[in-house]
Amino acid sequence: MRARRFELRVIGVALMVAWSVAAALVLLAYRPGGPFDVVVGITMLLPIAIAAISVAWPPVARGASAVPLMVALGVGSLLVLLPSIGGVLNQILALGSQTLMPSFEAAYPWFLALVGTSLFSASGLVRRAGPTPLGRRPSTRGIALAVGLSVASGGLFATAVIANELALQRAPTGPTSSRFGPTGRTGEPPACDGPLGTAPTARVRTTLSGTVDRRSVGSVDLAGVRVGTDLRWLAYVATDQALGQFGAAQVGERAWLRTPAAGWTPVSAGADVEEIDTATIDLQAIRVALTADNRATPEDHGVEVIEGARARRCRIAVDGATFRAAFPQIEWLVGDADLSRWFGQLDYWVFLDGDVGQMAGSANGEAGEIQADALQATIEVLLTATERGRELVIYPPAP
Repeated sequence: MRARRFELRVIGVALMVAWSVAAALVLLAYRPGGPFDVVVGITMLLPIAIAAISVAWPPVARGASAVPLMVALGVGSLLVLLPSIGGVLNQILALGSQTLMPSFEAAYPWFLALVGTSLFSASGLVRRAGPTPLGRRPSTRGIALAVGLSVASGGLFATAVIANELALQRAPTGPTSSRFGPTGRTGEPPACDGPLGTAPTARVRTTLSGTVDRRSVGSVDLAGVRVGTDLRWLAYVATDQALGQFGAAQVGERAWLRTPAAGWTPVSAGADVEEIDTATIDLQAIRVALTADNRATPEDHGVEVIEGARARRCRIAVDGATFRAAFPQIEWLVGDADLSRWFGQLDYWVFLDGDVGQMAGSANGEAGEIQADALQATIEVLLTATERGRELVIYPPAP
């Protein structure tokens, strides 16, 4: 019995730590600008208290199948909670966005983890309380208590989030736009499967990184400007496949490519023309990856705030061929490797102006063609298109 109690208490401690990390992330980093930002974070402390109940009174149940059931419940809650925490951490640190109103797809893993934690803790608490005069079974009382804890904790969090959203909508309007787009308080970003606009101008930036069997194979940092289909960008490449500064430019009917060995050289005909045609960065990614067919059944992850601009975060599944065609600069990471059997996902943010201002995703698959004896490779990408629609000028490269 002591061994079972210790095992269940360890699971309770793990749940308590996981919820503490989640609460710290929300309490310290959740700042969309509303008057109740801190209150939203404080409501995340309630699941910690619920998990602490299982540490004080582990759910040691009688019966051959009861303890394994409790262990499975606690471990299952952890398995649902930990990836959600990782997603929030990546969102804050890498993507720079903060969820304002989570969608069902984004909220249900947290709700499942909360219900599982409440059931795990309530089972121990009701057994500690002993039998009731009405003679109800502990399992019935445990379920009733778990429902109450889940509704109370989840309800307070939802109330705080909704109140924060309403307060933001009623707050005096500040700057009319950020570099990511309009910052209007009213209105909702377009739906994930709705029509997507393409800004006439944009300042684009793309970062690519790759790993093979968890070992880095390099990175690509690209930045430039696009005006219509005219463009000019430079990419700093440091990978196993290439090293140096690459670039592409097009002004009217003239086009240039840049390599570390030759510098800027005019494009005349042949394969170089195709390379220029796919060098429009954000337009290329939208044209290839975000087709109507690919967005037929997207995941809606709710409304987020990026540098003051509201956007709807959406997610689709992509195969390796689509991923490579959308981001041709992947060639500097994987060479000519066949990615047709790769799979991944791509998030895109649709802002109030109807334009896609940010994309982030990853794809992975077999790595044998990239490195001998390697098993799995992963490519990650982050693309931003800022200052969309503003007056930008492109100058041709100096001869």
